[in-house]
Formats: sequence, structure tokens, C-alpha cells
Amino acid sequence: MGTDLAGHIEDTRFAEALSERYIAYAMSTIMSRSLPDVRDGLKPVHRRLLYAMQQLRLDPSSGFKKCARVVGDVIGKFHPHGDASVYDALVRLAQDFAVRYPLVEGQGNFGSVDGDGAAAMRYTESRLTEVAWTLLDGLADDAVDFRATYDNEDHEPIVLPGTFPNLLANGAAGIAVGMATSIPPHNAAEVCQAAKYLIEKPDAEIAELVALMPGPDFPTGGILVEDQDAIVRAYETGRGSFRTRARWSVEQGRFGTWTIVVTEIPYQVQKSRLIEQIAEQMDQRKLPLLGDVRDESTTDIRLVLEPKNKTVDPDILMETLFRNTALENRFSLNMNVLGGDRVPAVLSLKQVLRAWLDHVHEVLVRRSNHRLAAVMRRLEILEGFLAVYLNLDEVIRIIREEDEPKSSLMATFSLTDIQAEAVLNMRLRSLRRLEEMEIRRERDKLDDERRSLETLLGSEKRRWTRIGRDLDATIKKFGAGPLGDRRTTISEPPEVIDLSVALEVDREPLTVLLSREGWIRAMKGHNLDPAGHRFKEGDDAGLSVECQTTDRLCLVASGGKAFTLKAADLPRGRGFGQPVRTLVDIPQEDKTIALFMVREDGRRVIASAQGRGMVVADATMVAEKRTGKQVFNIKPGETVFACLDAVGTHVLTLGDNKRALIFPMDQLPEMTRGAGVALQKLGEFTLRDIRIFTMADGLVWQEGQRARSASDLSVWEARRGALGKAAPQWMLRKG
Repeated sequence: MGTDLAGHIEDTRFAEALSERYIAYAMSTIMSRSLPDVRDGLKPVHRRLLYAMQQLRLDPSSGFKKCARVVGDVIGKFHPHGDASVYDALVRLAQDFAVRYPLVEGQGNFGSVDGDGAAAMRYTESRLTEVAWTLLDGLADDAVDFRATYDNEDHEPIVLPGTFPNLLANGAAGIAVGMATSIPPHNAAEVCQAAKYLIEKPDAEIAELVALMPGPDFPTGGILVEDQDAIVRAYETGRGSFRTRARWSVEQGRFGTWTIVVTEIPYQVQKSRLIEQIAEQMDQRKLPLLGDVRDESTTDIRLVLEPKNKTVDPDILMETLFRNTALENRFSLNMNVLGGDRVPAVLSLKQVLRAWLDHVHEVLVRRSNHRLAAVMRRLEILEGFLAVYLNLDEVIRIIREEDEPKSSLMATFSLTDIQAEAVLNMRLRSLRRLEEMEIRRERDKLDDERRSLETLLGSEKRRWTRIGRDLDATIKKFGAGPLGDRRTTISEPPEVIDLSVALEVDREPLTVLLSREGWIRAMKGHNLDPAGHRFKEGDDAGLSVECQTTDRLCLVASGGKAFTLKAADLPRGRGFGQPVRTLVDIPQEDKTIALFMVREDGRRVIASAQGRGMVVADATMVAEKRTGKQVFNIKPGETVFACLDAVGTHVLTLGDNKRALIFPMDQLPEMTRGAGVALQKLGEFTLRDIRIFTMADGLVWQEGQRARSASDLSVWEARRGALGKAAPQWMLRKG
């Protein structure tokens, strides 16, 4: 007990000590820094900011206070972290281009959409907005629990009680340890409508909720061009992404000239960086239809894009910009939040709305109970006042003459302790007949309120009806006008435009080389001498394709994804080229299985190492995104083994079990995406080889060998999915 521990050293395993401390750090990051609470949509720093500003009485109708004062109170009383991080959080809450419904009203320089930072906190001032005041409403009514601050000198709310759907309305973003969150902002009125529908129909499908809140509503506007099914699927799983495009229009000039004016850009895209990106793309000749870009923005965004000439199609010009610049952007959805039990989880839209509604219901019950207790206390006092008003002379006598006036009053008039205390504290000016009438009116009014509160607390249906009315009030207050009107337009996904013809790329023969280590380059001409190709040290030849500059190439990875490359965009010359992973987002663990030219009528056979396969049309494998398209669904531990041109009548598969099988090609189904069907029964073995050939022409196993005829191969013919028969030696030799 009293042992001095100074200088005490305790041996422990380094791995155990490190893991124990890292877990503590990770939990602190997850719980107290990066993930928002599903109930109020706030992280601790934002909640403490709002609470500190309420304590400073910075309500929407009051004057402003210096941000330095606010930040000082926050870090001194509630949030012992750096002032810069707290001020950055405050600034973001005030930026109308960063949050859909600002919680702080700023005065001074709070940054711009160009990426400019805010002025120092000693120069800027702030106060709460109506939205923030709504979130804080009820703190004084025992609506939520409080906890001690870090120094045990004060208390702070664990969560805010307000009935504003802040999590979905303002969104959230954060990176914790091992998990992250990314929630786009939505229209508050639409969220409240969906919440009302969920109250009326608790078993509602997510598609029904999406009909009421059709997608994100970004502060910077733009156009949402995501597929409706993808939106519903994202809200069902809590994970997905939303594709947004800039809003633009054509302005006609003199003599048939025209320009494109961009008035809204995607969310979280810095305007200055966007212009730099467009200029870089022009320098690299990736925007051949664009002549010039100008920034004519003032308080509103106005980017002017001039075409090379007036014969250019505006839609084609914008399509080149959407594909090459941040004028088209994706915002990811990952609804990873802390639930009411403080456990992080990825929730669906319905679960998020349900959790928020349950919080609103709990707040209503707690506020009603708090108000009922206050009404009962006041009624008790008023009954005491009325009891003594008929005998004021006796009350005065007792107070003047008795040594213990309180106990005498309680005995004489049958008063409770609280009533007697209230009578003793009564002012002399209240001893009027008029005051008695006012007390009776107040008592009757409070008695009506008591009955109303008891009825509300006794009926869950009435409580949900009341919450519905509160949601209607929120819709009326924040659902119209410049703040409430929807800014992001919901649109159908655009049709895919083939730019190779529109851009009039010169048709030239190319040979595309992809090395074993993943370096890709395009060389002029066909039938090139392989000995003339140089590779980096330790690298060697891999795949090669002869094509034209107007062609598109498809790359298939072992993870089952297909990626599209434009031959004209590939690096030229006799150097080593560049890593293909800089052109498309191939997962690090995946290998390149095939590289081929996309043909309009082309078909490919894709097979996994575990002996499943299918036929896929070239056209369905084309992916417009860098992230590619999942074509073959692999199971854990599986990989894609081969992707072959589906030209032939029969398929030959050879397993590591040294069994071969030949079956007709028409037994393989054609799919746009799937896990395929069994090619050969392999059990625990994997594919060793797969060939596609025309039976009438026979099978040439190795170059220089004779073609094996149909009669030679008939012994291995069977239905697809069979076990196969022992392979001959000529099949087992390496080709």
C-alpha cells in the first residue's frame, strides 16, 4: 500500500505492451474522434463546440463573439487538444460550401471554395445558427445524460437532443483506425419525410424510403447521374458511391460562336485545383476539343470553357472533360457510425433513420417527464398558497410569534415541507386578492397541462403522432427557401459516348506491350521484331496485342475484374513505358491474366483455376471507370486462370489431376457477370490448361506438331462438368 514505486521496473513482453497501448489508442480514435454518433450526427469536437457556444449565450439573435474566445473555452473546459484542430472544426461548420446546413454563422473570412483557408481566429467571429439551436433544444430539460469533463470540474452532454436529422442532413467524414466513415449530405426536408413514412410504416422497404429522399443533396449543387438501382443498393448495404457532374450550359456568342459556362461543381472539389487540372490535361493534349478555360467567378462559380472551334459538339466536349477531370466526381458512401450503445457499425438507411427516431422518442419521453415533474412541483406550491390565502392573518401571526413558524404552518394548515417553505418565502406584495385570482388561473392552466402530459406519456401512439408533428415543423422551418430547396438535381445516367470517332483520332497501327512486371507501352507498327524490345532489369516480355490507335483494349485481372484502356492514350516510344497500375486501379494482389483488343462481336471464355467458367461478350467487359468492372465473381481463395478468344466449337480442359475433358462450346452459358459453371470436376485439384479449338480442323497442341483429328480426340469427349479421362503424354508435355 505505502510502497514507494519510484524507480520500479516491471518486465513485460514488447508485443503485449505495444498491442495493449495500440488498442487503447485505436478505441480512443474510434469512439472520441473520428466516427459520428448516429443520434445527433456529431463527433465530440463538434458537440463540444456547440455546447460551449450555448454556454457563451451565442444564440442566433445575439451578437457575435471572437472565435478565439470560443476555441479557448472549448479546449479549456471540454476538449484538451490543439487550438488549430478545434478552430478548423469550427470553420468547417460555418462554410456553406462544406456543410449543407451550417451550424455556425461566421463573420469575417472563413475560406472559400477555391481552397483558401480562413483568417486567424483572432480576426473572425461566430454565433450559432437556427439549425444548431434546434439541435441544442432540450438540454435544460433533462433530455440527455451528461458526463464529467476531462478535469471533473464541469459536465458536458453525451449527445445532443435536437430533432434535426443532422447525420444525414450534413453528412460526416472521418478516418479512424481500421475503419472510416463517409456520409454525403442530404436534404433535411426529404429526410424528415422519409422518417415520417417510417413512423407510419415501420416495415417499409428501403426503395420506398429512397422514393422520398432520392439521393444526396450537396451544398455545391451539381447533378447526380447515378443509376437508381445502385442508389437503392447503396442505401440497403450502407456502402456504395454516388457519381456527380458539374452543372453547365451553353452561351451563344457572335457569328455562331459559343462557350460553355459551368455554374456548379461537384462537392469537395476545389475550384482552383480543378482549373489547374484542366490546364494540365490541355498541356498533355488529352483535351483536344478544348481551346481555353477562364475563371470569371465572383461570389458565384462561373467557369468559361472555350472550344477549339465552333463546329465542336458541346456534349462531346463536356464528355471529354467529365472523363479526364474532376468535373465528374464520385462521393463514397460508408455509413459507419457509433450507435446508441457506442458500438461502431455500418448501418443501412432504414437503420440510421430508425436509430434517430428512437433517440427522438427517448428525448420526448425524458422532456415530458421532466416537465411533468416541474408542473407537479408548481401545482403543489400553488395549492399551498391557496390554502393559506383564506387565513392570511393567522399566517402573519404565526410568522411573527412562533419560534418554529415552518412546523407551525405545516401543522395548522396541513402543508407539506415544500408548500410551507414557499409560503415563508412569499413576498408581502403578493398578499393581494388579485394575486389569489392569478394563482387560481395558473393552477387551472397547469392542471390542464398535467393531464395532457400524463396522456402523452401513457400512449406510445400519441408520442409518435407528436413526433410526426415535430417533423412537420422541422420541414416547414428548414425545408423551403435558399437553405431548404434541393440543390443537387437527380438525373438519369448519361448514355455512353464513343469518343474515339468524335475526337477523330488518326488511325495508325500499334503494338501494345505489357511486361511481366506490369509496364505497358505502345509502339508504332505491326509484326515487330521481339528481339528489339527492351525491358527493365529483372523484367521480361509478357503480353502483346496488335491493334489500331482507335481501338480499345481490355485487361483482365486474376481477381475477376476487367479494365479498359484506350490505345491512343498509352505511352509511346521505345522507353519502358509506365506501370499499368497508374492507368487503371488494379488491386495490388491481382495479376494480369489477359490483354486483348475489344471487338464489337467478340466473345471470350473466362475460366477460374478451380474449374468454373463462362462466355462473356467483349462489349459487356468494357468499363468506363478506372476501377474497372467485376465480370467474374470469384470465391475466397480463387483466382481467374485464363481468358481466351471464344472462336471454336469445342473446349478442352486439363487438370492437375492429369485428366482431360473435351466438351462442345455451346454448353457454356453466356453471361454479363457471374461465377460461371463447372467446366470439369476437379475436386481439390486446379486447372492446368484450357484450349479452344474447332473440331473439324483438329487440335494442334504444340507448334510444329500434327493436328489431332476428331477421331483421335473422341476418347476425351463428354458432357461439361464431367470428371474426364487420363490425359496422354503429348498433353502433359509443356507447350
